[in-house]
Amino acid sequence: MHVLIPYALSDDEAARPALQGQPLPRLQALLQALAPQTLLQLPEHSPTSAHEQLLAGVRGLDPQAPAWAALRAHELQLPGAGSAAWGYLTPTHWEIGQARVSLRDPQTLDLSEDEARALLAAMQPFFNEDGLTLHYEQPLRWLVSGEPLRGVVGAAPERVIGRDVAPWLLTSPLLRRLQNEMQMLLYTHAVSERRAERGALAVNSFWLSGCGVLAALPTPTQELTVLDALTQPAVHADWAAWARAWQALDEELAPLQAALAAGQDVTLTLCSELVARRYTPAPRSAWRRLLQRFRPQPLSDILVAS
Repeated sequence: MHVLIPYALSDDEAARPALQGQPLPRLQALLQALAPQTLLQLPEHSPTSAHEQLLAGVRGLDPQAPAWAALRAHELQLPGAGSAAWGYLTPTHWEIGQARVSLRDPQTLDLSEDEARALLAAMQPFFNEDGLTLHYEQPLRWLVSGEPLRGVVGAAPERVIGRDVAPWLLTSPLLRRLQNEMQMLLYTHAVSERRAERGALAVNSFWLSGCGVLAALPTPTQELTVLDALTQPAVHADWAAWARAWQALDEELAPLQAALAAGQDVTLTLCSELVARRYTPAPRSAWRRLLQRFRPQPLSDILVAS
């Protein structure tokens, strides 16, 4: 049994006080019984996060550039799913500051289906001119297909939320030009005007991620349970909410704890954005077992590394 928890680890020292005094008995028991091993240590501006690379590997995708959108196109049986290059397109709001442009959380747009479909219809002719086709899936996730996406690697929006977009911008001149054109189009669109009237954030750009080609469906390499309740609090650096989410998530570790007690093969993988640490059963000396039992390492020291 393998459990993966994205954003379980933090490198923000502000997360440490939020954990202090928070009992997480199941997690504590598992960490005392399992031995850690660092699997990944990614560079600061890696377009893929640690948990995304691990998930991609399990799904049989390229961990460095997982073709998530192409996989979704296969699942939806869209035309060209097995041959075209695909990407996810997320309608977004870019916040213009004095020193930088940052990405707001797309969820804060509260974009309706009618609004999303109207924007897609307005954008489609421009995409068509560049050999790209838009496909609606849900308000904040469209699919786009076409040759210009081949070889493109775009970071997931959660990697960029609240941050300067500059290090994450696409390198393709065609896609950069298209992005600029859409910013001008969206600025004057009727949807933007109606949203402005009610004080809603403007949809003033888009974000591409999950790009790639998938000639055939990959074969998953193992079963994996992903517990992702920590993602949203961590992305927004809301460490009090992150600690509360840990409280609820601790109960979800009961099956893993039971499997370990039954002598089954278990793995617990904890990730930050850039680090993945795997915990598995390993022989330990009697002295170390005794020491960990009576002097367990504080969870704040394990989960937070500034």
